[in-house]
Amino acid sequence: MDNPLFGTAHMLYEVDKKLMVLLHDGRTLIGYLRSVDQFANLVLHRTIERIHVGNEYGDIQRGVVIIRGENVVLLGEIDREKESNLPLREISVDDILDAQRREQEARQEKHRLVAKALKERGLNMNSEMAQDEF
Repeated sequence: MDNPLFGTAHMLYEVDKKLMVLLHDGRTLIGYLRSVDQFANLVLHRTIERIHVGNEYGDIQRGVVIIRGENVVLLGEIDREKESNLPLREISVDDILDAQRREQEARQEKHRLVAKALKERGLNMNSEMAQDEF
């Protein structure tokens, strides 16, 4: 189908489809697009937040979610056939949150060690910038 709409108006063709939305803060939301406006603000229905750690994932029910367009990094339609054949293993919400916490702690420890090694060599990195790097 040839789509004559440009910009956010093109999103009107995605209404009622199941979408995956990657947010600027790194979260991944999956839900049915119910509404979009000229600023690319989205309303998702039956939304889950999917957390990935390694080859495991867990889903947290979020319900109806309103997303400001400026927070969207990437979005795309979910292929239902491929969704049912994910090469990932689903685990409980508690287990995935625990795995995520351990992963974040390991990342922070790595950052701390790098910052310490740089400081010993006379270099001092801005902590916010360093966090983005690691």
